[in-house]
Amino acid sequence: MWSWFSGAAAQRKDAPKDAILGLRSHLDMLQKREKHLQNQIDEQQAIARKNANTNKNAAKAALRRKKTHEHALEQTVAQIGTLEQQINSIESANINRETLAAMEKAGQAMKQIHGKLTPEKVDETMERLRDQNALSEEIVTAITGASITDPIDDVELDEELEELQQEQLDEAMIKTGTVPVSDAVHKMPTPAATNAEPL
Repeated sequence: MWSWFSGAAAQRKDAPKDAILGLRSHLDMLQKREKHLQNQIDEQQAIARKNANTNKNAAKAALRRKKTHEHALEQTVAQIGTLEQQINSIESANINRETLAAMEKAGQAMKQIHGKLTPEKVDETMERLRDQNALSEEIVTAITGASITDPIDDVELDEELEELQQEQLDEAMIKTGTVPVSDAVHKMPTPAATNAEPL
């Protein structure tokens, strides 16, 4: 059953091709006939010219045959023109059919490709992508712009430096020792001792 349907479809598909082949075969035959008739006309024309003055009956008979061939040639040329026009029409119609079939296949392919794709869904997808890109930019900015440690306060550094300097000063004073004030006074020379004459 299915083979019969497929065979019928194949026959319908090959029908234009078969018609064109048949027309071209017949056209080839008519073109050969056209050439043959033209040769016959030229031959009878030569016979008539040859016998125009010597044998008028033969010349007229040749002209009569020439007219018959010319009439047949006119019919053949007309038939050739008709066949060529028919071939062109079938070829154009077949091309149109194949073009339409190709366009239908292209339309079906695009429909399958798009599937359930709609402009709204495309807009939603693009919006999500833009949001994700913006989030990514924010993350990169946060990572590259933030400092890992807290900023150092210069005032605090100055205070700590002063403390170190004071500690070093205190340590230096401790190492050198302190002299009691009373001892220093006793060691100082008195005015009387300074002014006394040696005995």
